[in-house]
Amino acid sequence: MAYQHKLAEKLTILNDRGRGVLIRMNYIKKACSDSKLRPSFLMDKAMESAMKYINKKFPSIDFRGSSVSSQHASHGPAVHHLVPSNGTRFCCTSHTRFIATIVCRDHVYELLNTIDACQCFFNITVNFDFTKSFLDLIVTYASVIIMLSRIDDKKVLVGMYNCAHEMSNGNSEPSYPRLGQMFLEYEQPLKKLTEEFGPHTKVVTEALLSLQMVYPRRNLPVEQWRSAQLLSLLSAPAAMLSPACCDTMACEYLSMDVMERWIILGFLLCHSSLNTNAASQELWKMALRSGLYLTLIRDEVINIHKFSEDYFDGLKGYSKRVADIKECREHVVTNCGAIHREKRHFLRNAVKELYKILEDEPGLLGPKALFVFMALSFSRDEIGWLVRHSENVPKTKTPEDYVDSQIAELLFYMQRLRTLLAKHNSVIQRYHVMYLAQFDSLVINDTIQSMYVCPEEESVLMSSFISILSALSLKQVENGEEFDFKALRLDWLRLQAYTSVSKAALALKEYPDLAKIMNMTQFHTRLMDDIDGLLVEAADISILCYYPRVFEKMFTQGSEDVAMQRYLMAFPMACTHFNQSCHDMCPEEKRSLKLCVTFLEEIARQTCTVVLEICAEQCNLNDQLLAKHCADTISRARNKKQKKQMPKKGEVQKEKPGTESQRKDRAIVTNMDRMHLTLSELCTAFSHYPDFTVFNHIVVPAEFLLSQLETRLTKTIVRMANYNQTTHEISRPSDLLAGIRAYTASLHSLSCYINIDMTRLVKCVLLQQTQPLDSQGGQTITTLYTNWYLEGLLRQASNAVIIHCPTMHCFMNQTIENERTFHAEEFSDIVEMQALAELLGPYGLKFLSENLMWHITSQVAELKKLVIENMDTLVQMRAKFDKPETMANLQKKLTGCENVLKRMTIIGVILSFRAMVQDSLGDMTLSVYELASASGLPCDIDPVLVSAIASMRTDNSSSEEEYKLTCLLLVYIAVSLPVLSLDSNSFYRREYGGHQNNIHCLTTAVNQLSAAMFTVQRKNIEQHLKEFLLVASSTLLQLGQNSERLEAKNRESIYLLLHLIVEESPFLSQDMLESCFPYVLLRNSYREVYKTFIHTLG
Repeated sequence: MAYQHKLAEKLTILNDRGRGVLIRMNYIKKACSDSKLRPSFLMDKAMESAMKYINKKFPSIDFRGSSVSSQHASHGPAVHHLVPSNGTRFCCTSHTRFIATIVCRDHVYELLNTIDACQCFFNITVNFDFTKSFLDLIVTYASVIIMLSRIDDKKVLVGMYNCAHEMSNGNSEPSYPRLGQMFLEYEQPLKKLTEEFGPHTKVVTEALLSLQMVYPRRNLPVEQWRSAQLLSLLSAPAAMLSPACCDTMACEYLSMDVMERWIILGFLLCHSSLNTNAASQELWKMALRSGLYLTLIRDEVINIHKFSEDYFDGLKGYSKRVADIKECREHVVTNCGAIHREKRHFLRNAVKELYKILEDEPGLLGPKALFVFMALSFSRDEIGWLVRHSENVPKTKTPEDYVDSQIAELLFYMQRLRTLLAKHNSVIQRYHVMYLAQFDSLVINDTIQSMYVCPEEESVLMSSFISILSALSLKQVENGEEFDFKALRLDWLRLQAYTSVSKAALALKEYPDLAKIMNMTQFHTRLMDDIDGLLVEAADISILCYYPRVFEKMFTQGSEDVAMQRYLMAFPMACTHFNQSCHDMCPEEKRSLKLCVTFLEEIARQTCTVVLEICAEQCNLNDQLLAKHCADTISRARNKKQKKQMPKKGEVQKEKPGTESQRKDRAIVTNMDRMHLTLSELCTAFSHYPDFTVFNHIVVPAEFLLSQLETRLTKTIVRMANYNQTTHEISRPSDLLAGIRAYTASLHSLSCYINIDMTRLVKCVLLQQTQPLDSQGGQTITTLYTNWYLEGLLRQASNAVIIHCPTMHCFMNQTIENERTFHAEEFSDIVEMQALAELLGPYGLKFLSENLMWHITSQVAELKKLVIENMDTLVQMRAKFDKPETMANLQKKLTGCENVLKRMTIIGVILSFRAMVQDSLGDMTLSVYELASASGLPCDIDPVLVSAIASMRTDNSSSEEEYKLTCLLLVYIAVSLPVLSLDSNSFYRREYGGHQNNIHCLTTAVNQLSAAMFTVQRKNIEQHLKEFLLVASSTLLQLGQNSERLEAKNRESIYLLLHLIVEESPFLSQDMLESCFPYVLLRNSYREVYKTFIHTLG
């Protein structure tokens, strides 16, 4: 008869389905109470009156009847029209799940009645799986009903669904009456549940009392743990290789939370035994002393003392039990925090020791696998207790007992033990395949042989056990075969069910040895094929997912303790457990990587902060060694040699570089020491797990660090430039380059701590700095230096406040009384230009060139406007440049000569600066011709300038017009040159190799601009430059005939411009110049300007 009831199968299926229904109830409750998930129609003001009406009249709601007042009747249509489609879906889904609760309840009733009728025997130490499944079913069912009673909106959801169904189909939903009745019955859930479980008190009590052999032993105080050296493999060295086994293998890693849930809820459902059975009472009180809160599901808990007291207060004859509850609560508040704190302290050391031994000798995982699961289970229990009570800390004098800043270490070694089991799975399999084949199968056979009664069905099952186990061999492990003992374990559960009914021919309770060996064999088979399932049972800490505030607080406390920082990776690793709590019956439950990502980003942020602080310190030390600081050292050395007066005692002498490394006592810890210690601890955290999986996403912790370093380093480099837009201040390129090199050297040392590609990171960051914007859209040093050189240096050079110095290949400040904001030579000499080229690279310099070209094209556009204004005069002057009298008259008609020369000088200054930058690029080359200029390749015709000039052409302008404007522009410049002699600053300075007002830059402007413009128009450059030379020579020779006039003041300096133009041009020669301008005038001009130069010998 027991075979027909299929108790084992029903218990297995109902437990899984019951848990799914429980999770569904929890989800509905969360969806209705969370403002982010709550359906919009439940928050709609227009629906309030309808919902109040449904709650008031539920379940007898007549939406159509005449007995309902017109005010109330109007709510029916309101419900129909106001509930949106997503609200209808939610109502429908919730209704379906409430129906599933009824179905589940019916099946549970039926199974409990069957179990009662069969008078089943339950003992956790004998028929473990059968008893555990039975107790799980009772507690799961009770939890479903309690969760159902906590859903405040259940009547509204079902009422609205029924309303919609009635209006759509003309009749009420068929299951609505039963649902309504169930909601009313379970408004006080315990009252109805105790009535239902009254007939089952005997069997439930029997199952619970079997925990007397297990629960007290698992609930020992920490002093007894220490005296017994619990979990220690070193306490008995002689027995280290002996297999760890006991009579109750599965009970050793059974969750304390599960057992307490069985005891508390079980005795609440069958409370009559508490008054009649002293053993029940003692076990119940022991569970009440364990804590304040009990988990129903996820983060839903019950305050066990308040929950029990509220119920017993309404019952007669339970005043003593109420007193017991109060006494137990006082005990918990006074002692439990300290008890569990000490347990966690013990477990930290015990689990660490166990891991270190097993890591060193993984072969011990075979005989001592049980120790691993016991350690994981004890740790899981303590973490779960702490999490539940940290969220709801009671009023106590020692709240610090509910805070554990070192929980990271325990989490870490739990995870390491799990990793160890996965890594050495083959070791465990090799050991246990021999154990099963050569020990377990023989013991089972001997036990069966000693039985005096063995029915056919049971005999078949036990014979199959022996045949399956005895057929195992070591070759199967060596060949990598997959083992599957699920059928064997299910048959064992069936056998437990068959032999636990009252009239069974073979009563399992009479053969405890069979139960012992089969329970042990089941554990061994799970080590072979279901080690992940064992880990879920023994080490599941997915509860942390549902207490994010507590979890984050634990992480914060751990991250503030340097000793715990190496264990911080345990927090994101704990997120890998979250998937274990999901259920197929509730796929819409939120599955987020948020917690994992938050932890990893914070660990990466802390690591990045320490790394960059070390880099900054190294950069400061490196800065002390730069040449700019040597003057003070040289001065002190010189004074010491000349025996000059030393500084007074009160004056603080500047320390030499390297002093910080000298220490008299190694015990003195510097800030750098502390930072390196912190860095090593944080990097150790990254080195443990290269990657892991959370909710089917592969997470790589090192990538978070690289991402943070990239973002922070990019900002740091920009910040090191010290650009001030208001005052136009910026760091010298050489100083920034030295700082970046110091940072790069320090960053590369990070590779000693953690295996990451720092070269790739640095290249990526520096490559971003060669672009106008970085990957985050922020400004780069390319943009900053481009803006500064344009707005700071070149703008002042355009006004002759700063002069271009060809002799020294730099720009220099004029010696004027105005206060100088910076020294131009410190930002434009060869060293600085080379540093700028290295910082910006070819791409950055291309961007700089494009901006320079924009300014040049702006000036060219204005020059064209001036040429157009004076076109008639210029045409005549071009035709009659060799007639002095005519030229003199035309010169008076010409306007804007100063403006033309000024704009050409600006173009020349810009082109001169660009040439300096190009020369600094050196060997940096690109293959694309358009980028050749930006790469430092010399070109007779600047391709970037040609491209810029070509882009100025519009559809309205013809080639002939552009060509004419270009020719006349050269004439305009040539005939305007004499005007320069009126400027007192047009004097040529030999020490600068140029003129004081930068007019020597005209030579660069004339040569490069004319070459570019005639290239665009495809005309002969040399021919037109010869024409320019003829017009300019003729015009300048007129200056020599007016020696008494003011124009002759700087005549010699202006003559030199012609020589400079020819000398710089690749299209003109000295022979061409001499044919139109006497060489003797040039020679005399050089002699004249050089007379004023004072020779000094230093």
